[in-house]
Amino acid sequence: MLGIIIWLVVGGVIGWIASMIMRTDGQQGIFLNVIVGIVGAFLGGWLGGVLGLGAGDINDGNFSLTGLLLSLIGAIVLLGIVNLFRRGRVR
Repeated sequence: MLGIIIWLVVGGVIGWIASMIMRTDGQQGIFLNVIVGIVGAFLGGWLGGVLGLGAGDINDGNFSLTGLLLSLIGAIVLLGIVNLFRRGRVR
C-alpha cells in the first residue's frame, strides 16, 4: 500500500514538473498531473528500453536519478504529443 502512495506522489511531482516545462501547468490540475506522471513513467521506461539505456524506471521500483529522468522525459514527450493533437503544435 505504501508503494502505491509513493508511486502516486512521485508521479504527481513528475507530471507537475513536466507541465511546468511544457507551460501547461495552468490548464491541468493535480489529478491530471498524476496521470501524466504515471503514463510518462511508462513511456519513459519504454523509450529507455528501446534506446538501450539499460536503466530501470520508477515502474520497476528504481528510484535512481536515471529512472526519474526517464520518467520526466516520458512525461514531457506525452505532453508534447497531447499539445500536438490539441493545438496543432508542440509548443
